[in-house]
Amino acid sequence: MGDREEANRTMSKHNDLNALRHKIDEIDDQLLSLLNRRASLTNEVGIVKRAESEDVEFYRPEREAEILRRLVSDNSGPLTNDVLVRLMKEIISECLALEQKLKVSYLGPLGTYTHAATLKQFGGAVTLRASKSIDEIFREVESCGVDYGVVPIENSVGGTIYQSLDALKETSAFVCGEIVLAIHHQLLGACELESAKRVYGHEQALQQCAGWLEKNLNGAEQIAVSSNAVAAEIVSQSDGKDCVAIASNEAGKIYALPVVARNIEDSASNTTRFIVLGRNYPTRSGDDKSMVMFGLPNNKAGALHAALGVLAENSINMSKIESRPSKNGVWDYLFFADLLGHANDPSMVDALAEIKENSSIFKLLGSYPRCDV
Repeated sequence: MGDREEANRTMSKHNDLNALRHKIDEIDDQLLSLLNRRASLTNEVGIVKRAESEDVEFYRPEREAEILRRLVSDNSGPLTNDVLVRLMKEIISECLALEQKLKVSYLGPLGTYTHAATLKQFGGAVTLRASKSIDEIFREVESCGVDYGVVPIENSVGGTIYQSLDALKETSAFVCGEIVLAIHHQLLGACELESAKRVYGHEQALQQCAGWLEKNLNGAEQIAVSSNAVAAEIVSQSDGKDCVAIASNEAGKIYALPVVARNIEDSASNTTRFIVLGRNYPTRSGDDKSMVMFGLPNNKAGALHAALGVLAENSINMSKIESRPSKNGVWDYLFFADLLGHANDPSMVDALAEIKENSSIFKLLGSYPRCDV
């Protein structure tokens, strides 16, 4: 009797499992149909856009931001918002590629954090172009060699990437997006930790891991290179007996390097913000940021206080301000400010016009949807 009851229970579980799998299959069939329907509608959008204008902007960051915010707001789980956004980014990327496959330049080679940020923003259905320097990425965008470029702008530990900030002063490109990426540094190499005599890494990575390196590799030579992926590439091409690289997990996979030590960054909240460069900036999405640059007369007392007062009078929040030498005179500085709001918001229009009127130099660097996840 016991054997028959056990057999019945096993059969019941088997039937339940089959029923659940059948429901999953039905949903998969619906997903397939809906995904292809979405792709077809995207194709139709492309046809309408081409009929309206020869100069078509296929990638609309503000539209994508609206879609993702709506879905995140409606998401009741069990998928997390991060997972939902990642899946939708890939769907949007593949559908957009049916209209036009975007060309995007990033700070190469493969396996850099800029590479990871680019994939996070644009998905996998884009043509990627690895550039050797930040300045080259700016030039690629300005010359229409690519549609967009991605460069790092600041790190929560290492601070501002001044090469990117300085390039914004002269460029004709606009900031049209931002990407926030959690940074986890791995120590990669084929040797044991105690055998490592040289550590390769980007200067920012060496700085972000300074405490760990002092404790665990005190005395090892630290060699700064153009990117962490280059560091991994150098180590992969060496005999591997006494050198290691600070790089990402992805770089370790690309260059076939084992992980010697994991997550060696000194700060668990280590995060880098990247900006997206384009030849136009998006229209309003409803939750935006703007970046401006301005210079003030250095002989006028209270000039900066007055400029910031204009923002307060118009109820505009400033999330960051940074000063850089203008290189046009001794003790002459430019200010770079991140403001919450779009440049076409009525209050922002008034505030920026007043700041511009009282500035020796003024430049709107871009407006873009604020990064949510």
